Amino acid sequence: MKKIFLTAIMLTGLAFSVQAQDISKNALGLRLGDNDGFGGEISYQRGFSDKNRLELDLGWRNSNDVDAFKLTGIYQWVWNIDGGFNWYAGVGGGVGSWSYDNSGVSDSGVFLFAAGNLGIEYNFKEVPIQLSLDIRPELYFNSDNYREDNFGPDLALGIRYRF
Repeated sequence: MKKIFLTAIMLTGLAFSVQAQDISKNALGLRLGDNDGFGGEISYQRGFSDKNRLELDLGWRNSNDVDAFKLTGIYQWVWNIDGGFNWYAGVGGGVGSWSYDNSGVSDSGVFLFAAGNLGIEYNFKEVPIQLSLDIRPELYFNSDNYREDNFGPDLALGIRYRF
């Protein structure tokens, strides 16, 4: 009976060690995508444990008629797939500001949004680089005339330096 019990404990420990994450304490880089014009974000990740982290992104847009920025915070849960591959899901939100100016017609405003997050990432073993691909559906509130439909599916590719 003792052998069975010890074997069960050892197998359980092995199962948990195989699923160990490779989440860095910090990661800094770029998240490049498109949510109706938001083309780039400076991205920072802060690991809390082997299974969760906080991601903060500062995005900007500068087009012919609209200038905007947004600050996003997403709490993420991370699960290992195999080796350096992880997938993650999260929830959060943010705040932003926009201004419109075209042919003498101008307007500006502030907006709030709620966001979800689902993605996959690869952490290289040889170099401290992380590549990610994710989708972040965003639901906008009090956006005035900035968004007509109050929804944006933000799909992006990220590259970050892990330290």
